[in-house]
Amino acid sequence: MKGRERILVVEDEDSIRKFILINLERNSFQVMEAVSGEAALVKAKTFRPHLVVLDIMLPGMDGFEVCRRLRVEFPGIAVIMLTARGQDMDKVMGLELGADDYVVKPFNPLELAARIRAVLRRMQAIQPEISQIIRQGPFRLDDRAQLIYKNNHKLDLTPREYCLMKIFLENRNLALSRDRLLNMAWGEDFFGDPKTIDVHIRRLREKIEDNPSKPVYIETVWGLGYRWREEGQVAEH
Repeated sequence: MKGRERILVVEDEDSIRKFILINLERNSFQVMEAVSGEAALVKAKTFRPHLVVLDIMLPGMDGFEVCRRLRVEFPGIAVIMLTARGQDMDKVMGLELGADDYVVKPFNPLELAARIRAVLRRMQAIQPEISQIIRQGPFRLDDRAQLIYKNNHKLDLTPREYCLMKIFLENRNLALSRDRLLNMAWGEDFFGDPKTIDVHIRRLREKIEDNPSKPVYIETVWGLGYRWREEGQVAEH
């Protein structure tokens, strides 16, 4: 990422929002604020942030809906969601909708800045330098364009789902543990739970499998993680 990374902070509580803004500016980020989900979507079109810090509890359109719309309109933007302590379902829901990470309130500003840098590094790391085409069965991965096709139809994947697909297609028939998948797709500095992988695999299966309840391509390796079945036999789930 070149230059000052642009961060959009979406938080309706003035004290928290100002607290975040001041600390991110001290960490050399270029920051814009929004007090509602509706305002955030408008500002995203002009500000073009690299990353959005998004509170879940917003007036009007909540953070979940904002995340969903961001993923549709701006699939390359990273999202870190702010959740309340103990609200595990909020974390799962955010990941289901394509969030890249989450931070639990109250939080240390240094932790938030570290997580933002970690997500941005991971986003930068998956940007290809040379064109690479990977073909496997009905799938075609174009690494230059960051696109994956199934039977010549483009799949609507988030950046993290794309990264997981690339890992699987480059490691066909290999059993990959959840920890290894986390390190490969999120980086070794990821703070999250290995169950994050399960959430993303479930979403990925819904997009690539003809019948997600009977997956053909992504096989569950019980007690370990997942494996891409190159031969396309029916996998466990």
